[in-house]
Amino acid sequence: MLTAILAAFAGGIILNFMPCVFPVISLKALGLLRHQGNSASARTEGLGFLLGVIFTMMALAAVLLALRAGGTAVGWGFQLQSPLVIAALALIILGAALNLLGVFEVGLSLQRAGEINAEGRGAFVRSALTGALAIVVATPCSAPFMAGAVGYALVQPPLVALAIFLALALGFAAPFTAISLFPGMAKRLPRPGAWMDILKRGLAFPMFGAFAWLVWVLAQQAGTTALAAMLACAVVVSFTAWLYGIAQRRRYTGHSYKALLAVTVVLFLTAITPLPGVMHTQPAQPESQLANNITEVKWSPQTVAEMRGHGKAIFVNFTASWCITCQVNDRTSLSTQAVKQAISRTGTVYMVADSTKFNADIDDAMNAFGQGGLPLYVVYPADGSAPKVLPQVLTPSIVVNALNQASGKKA
Repeated sequence: MLTAILAAFAGGIILNFMPCVFPVISLKALGLLRHQGNSASARTEGLGFLLGVIFTMMALAAVLLALRAGGTAVGWGFQLQSPLVIAALALIILGAALNLLGVFEVGLSLQRAGEINAEGRGAFVRSALTGALAIVVATPCSAPFMAGAVGYALVQPPLVALAIFLALALGFAAPFTAISLFPGMAKRLPRPGAWMDILKRGLAFPMFGAFAWLVWVLAQQAGTTALAAMLACAVVVSFTAWLYGIAQRRRYTGHSYKALLAVTVVLFLTAITPLPGVMHTQPAQPESQLANNITEVKWSPQTVAEMRGHGKAIFVNFTASWCITCQVNDRTSLSTQAVKQAISRTGTVYMVADSTKFNADIDDAMNAFGQGGLPLYVVYPADGSAPKVLPQVLTPSIVVNALNQASGKKA
């Protein structure tokens, strides 16, 4: 258990550097820079982020463990298997991006347009919400050390599992909390200045990138009808945010604003109300060609059992559209010519276990390998011996060597 707790803490630290978390983490970096030179405000930001991370992590872990105790085979990142959750998260990310661009401001302590200045309880709440959003976005990622720790937690008693998830949350929050609590570490940060307003607006574009990624995931899950509804909703919500910003400015300059504010509320409700009716998963896409003479075989436990030990190696790619590490490995390793040639030369059966939509069999299989999150790559040797789990970060040489060993053929 101690090993799992330490692995979870280390994995939480590394999670800060994973690409899926960067857009939200950049908000926290901006918060620290905002309070450079004011140790009390920096501590408020750091503690708010820490509590937001811990509360959200424990809430997600509690829901996950409760679902599993009830017989539902869900795994880490389960909430992103719901198109409605994806849609809601995409709109939150879009709103954060528009806020960074100055379209509207968050909180009642609005200062003059474009000024980055918020103190006291408003800063604490904002920082806590940033921590909560970071955890929700981070759950599809699985950093080194983390997958094994989460996999271990999912088969332990609830208190042990929650202790491991708490360690993961503490590791995730540790870098920014340490900098905010210890002024000596913060001295290495740049001094605040006018450049921060430019940085704030520039950080909107990674958020737009995260929004685009989530919309793409939604299209994979729920099809073109949901995609069209999401894009239409995004346009209306953006227009609503712009109107809300105007209403804020009118309020703080002493002009009437209530009629405009009422219009924004009506428009926002009109935009989001239809979403639940169209956010439903669609049937899976047909099997596709990986390369010439190489067909992606849809994974199932029965298919693996039928093909295993009959003279052909099997490579199983456990993946999902919302797993950015999976997508990076696909582009940099699995779809390279060297790997394609190795699959063809060794006669390996290439299977895809797609967890973009909920699949209890996939979660059960991952649990059997002691893995609580994606990506997961498993190679079954041609002779039917024990399968081998590959690292979560692949290179072409790792895959090629594993295929050669599994098939018993030399390069």
